[in-house]
Amino acid sequence: MIKITYTYRCLLICAMAFASVLTLNAQKNEFNPVQTGVTSLYIAPDARGASMGDIGAATEPDVNSQYWNPSKYAFAYSQAGVSISYTPWLRKLVNDIYLANLAGYWKIGSGDNQAVSASLRYFSLGEIPMTTNDGELMASISPYEMSFDVGYSRKLSEKFSMGVALRYVYTNLGFTDYNQDMSGSSAFAADISGYYTTYPLIGRSECQWSWGFNISNIGSKVSMDGGNEMAFLPTNLKLGTTFAFPLADYHSLALSVDFNKLLVPTRPRISDFPETTEGTKEYEEALQDWKDMSPITGIFKSFGDAPGGFSEELKEINFSIGAEYTYNHQFSLRAGYYNENALKGNRKYFGFGAGFSLNIVTIDAAYMIATAQSSPLDQTLRFSLTFDLEGLKNLVTRR
Repeated sequence: MIKITYTYRCLLICAMAFASVLTLNAQKNEFNPVQTGVTSLYIAPDARGASMGDIGAATEPDVNSQYWNPSKYAFAYSQAGVSISYTPWLRKLVNDIYLANLAGYWKIGSGDNQAVSASLRYFSLGEIPMTTNDGELMASISPYEMSFDVGYSRKLSEKFSMGVALRYVYTNLGFTDYNQDMSGSSAFAADISGYYTTYPLIGRSECQWSWGFNISNIGSKVSMDGGNEMAFLPTNLKLGTTFAFPLADYHSLALSVDFNKLLVPTRPRISDFPETTEGTKEYEEALQDWKDMSPITGIFKSFGDAPGGFSEELKEINFSIGAEYTYNHQFSLRAGYYNENALKGNRKYFGFGAGFSLNIVTIDAAYMIATAQSSPLDQTLRFSLTFDLEGLKNLVTRR
């Protein structure tokens, strides 16, 4: 009989990636994060957004807007671009887990008001050995999660655009044993987004004020055990605003705020029911209803199912605040803070980063510092490399 050591590692990785539970022992009966499958879909892929505390709903459009808000592409300045990002993940725990992301867009039509976009992400859980109950090494597997999506965005007016994205999701633990099917599982999802931007005058300075929303990963459930247990995708509502203003010639500063809420119903806990036979029966019925709930029904249930009522619902809203200083569109400094309630995951960290643009190439880097020393997210790095395809075309044409 093969000992499935990789399963425990996968669970550990997912749990540690989204919760610093070691600091919550005194509150363990109240700790109740929203549970989803394919949690890698919830990881920010690029360095720019991560360096501002995972912000991007209403920031200036860039190549990686596919993750944050696809509708921003309609307002992109360049005709086309492509970006690749790399994140070594949970380096404090293991050294072979990473997230790679490839994104790009192309403006279409003659009116400069439409764009098509796409992205491919790959989350590797590293190489995991499988052993027998006697400790004998049998083989090694490389579980992973991936997704591919395409999007379309269009300006509906001079100040407002909307976008949609369709996504294919695949997760594979990479092994099947005699008792349980742990093979791959597929899912389909969609995003709906909007972006509004205006240019108010404050004194003699023209500023930019933008708003954005993105409802992402609206789709089917996934399973890693042959369909016996189904998990919700991390359907998420993101709302944000950004206010940018000039400081002086060639100098500008943008301040941003984002709010996030998972549109996934909270899994019932037996501790929320009376310690009686009737209470146990009620819990089992509630748990079965949660398992059988459709993703669309779950979206609406997610707004009113928390055991603690409205106050508990507020705890499920995460927020980010960030700032970006830019000099002459060539050099940027960024910083931000991400906050999640201690009872819903306890991800709290600062992000710092910088970006440098030279002709057609932009290099961005981000560094995460968690406020809890025990957090495995501490000291996480991200790197992004972006190419302006319109600038490349013009450069080749001139030559």
